[in-house]
Amino acid sequence: MNRAKRPELLAPAGDLEGIKTALKYGADAIYCGGPFMQLRAEKVGFDEASLAEAAELIHAKGSKLYVTVNSFAVNSEIPLLGDYAKRLLDLGTDAVIVSDIGAIAEIKDKCPQMEIHLSTQANCMNYRAAAVYYDMGTSRIVLARELTLEQIREINAMKPAGLELECFVHGSMCMAYSGRCILSAYTTGRSANRGGCAQSCRWNYYLMEEKRPGEYFPIEEDAKGTTILSSKDLCAISFLDQLEDAGVVSFKIEGRMRTPYSIGTTVNAYRMMMDGRCTLEEARQELETSSHRPFSTGFYFGDPNQVATDSDGYIRDWLFIGSAQEDAKDGRVTLLTRNAFSVGDEITAVTPGYPGRSFTLTEITDEEGNRIDRSSHPMKLVKINCPDWLQEGDLLRRRSDRQTV
Repeated sequence: MNRAKRPELLAPAGDLEGIKTALKYGADAIYCGGPFMQLRAEKVGFDEASLAEAAELIHAKGSKLYVTVNSFAVNSEIPLLGDYAKRLLDLGTDAVIVSDIGAIAEIKDKCPQMEIHLSTQANCMNYRAAAVYYDMGTSRIVLARELTLEQIREINAMKPAGLELECFVHGSMCMAYSGRCILSAYTTGRSANRGGCAQSCRWNYYLMEEKRPGEYFPIEEDAKGTTILSSKDLCAISFLDQLEDAGVVSFKIEGRMRTPYSIGTTVNAYRMMMDGRCTLEEARQELETSSHRPFSTGFYFGDPNQVATDSDGYIRDWLFIGSAQEDAKDGRVTLLTRNAFSVGDEITAVTPGYPGRSFTLTEITDEEGNRIDRSSHPMKLVKINCPDWLQEGDLLRRRSDRQTV
C-alpha cells in the first residue's frame, strides 16, 4: 500500500488516554462520541471542553477528528442539532458521523460547513442509496457491514465521483442487521438504537421447554451454555489490499469502549501492515494479544460462519501489565501498572512500528525504592529493568494464566 493517496486508518477512542494511544501508534483519524446523540454508553462520551482538547491533540499530529452523532433522533432532539453542529465545528471537529436522515438534513441546513459521514447504522447497501445520501450533503458513506467485496466494488463504480467509501476492518460485529437490534431493550430496557446497548447477545443462553419449568437444556453440546446470538469478531488484516482495490478510502477499527491497550496494539498492527513494516503473520500475532472473540472475515467473502459457537468466552491469552512513563534510561523505566506481574516473567513491549519485542524481568522496585518480587496493585508507579529502546507510552504485556474468560 504505497500509493500516493493511501487509505486512512481510523481508530476509536473513549477518552483522552485512548486518543493519545491511537495517535502514538499511527492513527490517521480518530472518532469519538460527544455529549449529545452518541451511540455508546455515557462513559465513553466527551464533553465539549474535552472534545476541544482532543481536537488540539489530534490536529497537532496532522490527524482528523470525527464525532459520532449517530443515535436515531426523536422530535425534541432535531431543533438542538444545528447549534450543536456549529459548536462542534468551532471546537475543531472535522466531520460528524450521522445515521438519522432527519439529523442529516437538519445539520446540513443549519451548519452547511460541517462535513457529514453516513453512519453504518443507516445500512447503506447500494449505489442508488449512496447517491441519495450524497445529494443530501454527505461526503462519505460508512458502508453497511453486510456487504461483500464485490458489492463494494459495484457501489464504487456507480457512486458519485466525490463520494468516499469507508468500512470496518476490525472488531466486534453486531448480530443484528447493521446494529438495528431490540434485544437489549427487551432484556434490560436499554435501547441499542439510543446508545444503551447492554450486549445481551453476548450472554450465555439455555433452552427451557414450556411445560418443564426449571429444566434447562443447552442449545448445543456445551455444558457452559451457548453463544448462538453472539457474533465472531471481524479481522480484515489479510485482505486490506482487496478492500483498497474495491474503492475503500478509510479502514475503520471498531470499539470506542476499547481499552488503551486494545487500541494501541490493534492500531499498531494495522499501521505496520499498511506501511509494509511487518509480515502478515507478525500482524496476526499482535492482534491475538488483545481480548477478542474468534476472528472471522465478516461478510466480505459471502455468507459467513459468523456465530461464535466454538468459544465459551473471550480469548485472553495476554494481560496488559502497564505503560512506560518515560523513555528508558540506563536500562530502567518507570511503569504505571495495570495487572499483576513478577520477577522472572517474560515481558513483551509494543513500540510503534514494531511487532512485540520481549525481555525478562529481573528487578522491580516500588515508589520508595524497595525491591519487590511481585507487583499486584493497579495504577501504581514502579521501576523495572528494560531494554534501552523502550519509549514513553509503550505498552507492556505478559502471557495470561488462562486463555478464555
